[in-house]
Amino acid sequence: MPTTHPKFRAAAIQAAPVFLDLDASIDKAINLIAEAAQNGAKLIAFPETWLPGYPWFIWLDSPAWGMQFVQRYHDNSLTYGTPQADRIAQAAKEYGIVVVMGLSEKHGGSLYMGQWIIDADGHTVAQRRKLKPTHVERTMFGEGDGSDLSVYPTALGRIGALCCWEHLQPLSKYAMYAQDEQVHVAAWPSFSLYRGGAYALGPEVNNAASRIYAVEGQCFVLAPCATVSTEMIQTLCGDDPMKKQLLLAGGGFTAIYAPDGQLMHEPLPEDQEGIVYADLDLAMISLAKAAADPAGHYARPDVTRLLLNKTPGDRVVVRATPSAELGRGMDDEFLAMPPRSEAGEAAPLRRVV
Repeated sequence: MPTTHPKFRAAAIQAAPVFLDLDASIDKAINLIAEAAQNGAKLIAFPETWLPGYPWFIWLDSPAWGMQFVQRYHDNSLTYGTPQADRIAQAAKEYGIVVVMGLSEKHGGSLYMGQWIIDADGHTVAQRRKLKPTHVERTMFGEGDGSDLSVYPTALGRIGALCCWEHLQPLSKYAMYAQDEQVHVAAWPSFSLYRGGAYALGPEVNNAASRIYAVEGQCFVLAPCATVSTEMIQTLCGDDPMKKQLLLAGGGFTAIYAPDGQLMHEPLPEDQEGIVYADLDLAMISLAKAAADPAGHYARPDVTRLLLNKTPGDRVVVRATPSAELGRGMDDEFLAMPPRSEAGEAAPLRRVV
């Protein structure tokens, strides 16, 4: 029987959230999900920390100045298993579309830069975290672990995701390529920060990173990129002329790339909100792989190899005493508490052997 390859329409978002308003941003997300599904999309991807918006205040002034936004940011970050999260999963199911949502994940007292992959039945495929927040992001967010560098089988192919400058980390990228990734979501926050003084943060470099990912990994890349709205500028910058020079409105450069690096659509203007679409045929991947497969026939494992440690980064180890449950006469054992289960809740204690 001949091999069949998935063919489907994919959508990538270029829009601003309702900044620091989780419920209103979810309303907007559901409207975008509905619009994409009505236009035939089977997969939709959202920008980095789109819920409740990227915390631009960490780049605009001192940490002490930015503290005025911190509690509000925590309060409007998404916790898995809540009614707000259920609304997003239900929208995926209602409209029959795979959703890859960029979010600030709140877990206990900490935040993580998350990407939530939800299948077309509303079930969680993955809840990953950015492995290493970039620069001042580390004042807001915790780190992921090796389990977050994973690729997941779905009805649309093998899907993976990374955030922003994870696409400038060669070993992390190679870990994804080696797992036969076919569709990749490269989530970006906006390319409007320090536009006059930090070329590396601009659209040329970062869109190039998404394009190179497609060519190196021989996969389709959806690169959703948020815009900065005038309302966000007013909230964050007020009447401060210096801050208004540092953070500009717009900055949306959403793109979808084919496995050979070609842009698959007409781009939107950077200050325009909308949805970018492309029709993906996964059969194209074989042609790209025939030329170069860096984790396969184009590799030299006798010279260079990658060690990928997918052990979850357990935060708590509980010292358990002997009990009737564990069995009389047993030596004390260590029990490890994983940071989260697939549903985002604390998993049961497991015995470490």
